[in-house]
Amino acid sequence: MPRQVRARKKDPEGRMPLAEHLRELRNRLAKAVLAILVVTVLAAFSYKKIISLLIRPVLASVGCPASFAGPAGQTAHTVCAHITINGLLAPFTLALKVSLVAGVVLASPVWLYQLWAFAAPGLHQRERKYACAFAGTGVPLFLGGAFFAYEMLPRTARVLIGLTPHGVNNLLPLDELLDLVTRMVVVFGLAFEMPLLLVMLNLTGVLSGRRMLGRWRAMVVGITVFSAVATPSTDPLTMLALAAPIWALYFAAVAFSLLGDRRRAPRGQP
Repeated sequence: MPRQVRARKKDPEGRMPLAEHLRELRNRLAKAVLAILVVTVLAAFSYKKIISLLIRPVLASVGCPASFAGPAGQTAHTVCAHITINGLLAPFTLALKVSLVAGVVLASPVWLYQLWAFAAPGLHQRERKYACAFAGTGVPLFLGGAFFAYEMLPRTARVLIGLTPHGVNNLLPLDELLDLVTRMVVVFGLAFEMPLLLVMLNLTGVLSGRRMLGRWRAMVVGITVFSAVATPSTDPLTMLALAAPIWALYFAAVAFSLLGDRRRAPRGQP
C-alpha cells in the first residue's frame, strides 16, 4: 500500500483511482456547501441592509414617500412607485432568498477554489496558465459590468416609471424589483466577459485576430441588438450606455489578438 501511494504521488499527470477521485470530489463539494451555508446564515442577520443596498438607486430615483396620501402615484407632478411586499409569508421568503443568493455570491472565492483544486491536477501547465489568466481577468471584468449596471439603474427606473399613466398608483413588488436588479447586474457582468472569451479562443488557435477584425460590422450590430434586448427600458441612451463599453472591449480584444498572432507567427503557431 505505501508503494502504491508513493507511485501515485509521483505520477506527473496526477492520475488516481476512480474511488479516490470520487472521494476527492465529495470532500470538495462538502467544503463548498459548508462555506455557502455559513455565509448564508451570516447574511441572514444583515439581509435588510443587503436589500437596501440593492434597491437604493431605484428607490432614490423613483420611490414615493412612505404614504399613499395625496394624488395617486404622484409627487409634485412626478410619477413615482410604491415599493410593496404582498403576503404574510412574503418577508420570510424574501429574506431566505436574499440570504441564499448572498451566500452563494460572497462564498464564491471558497467554492471556486474548491472547483479549481479538484480540476487543476488534470490540467497541463499551459492550460493552468490560461485558466489563471482567465480568472484573473474575468473577475474584474464581471465586477466592472455589474457596477456599470448598478450605476445605470436610476436612469432605467426613471424611463420605465415614466410610462405610468397619470393618476395611477404604480405598486412595485419588492421581489420583482430585486429580480430586475439581479438580472441587470448578471447580464451586464456576463456581457463584459465576451471580449475575454474571444481572446481565449484566439490563444487556443480557434479564432484569428484577422477574422475577428473582418467581422467587426456584424459584431457591432450584434452587440447593439443584444444591448437593446438586455436593457429593460426603451431609452436609446441606456442601450448605448451598455453597447459603448462592449464595443470598446471588443476592439481591444481584436487588437490584442492581432498582436498575439503577429508574435506567434515566427514560431509557426496559429
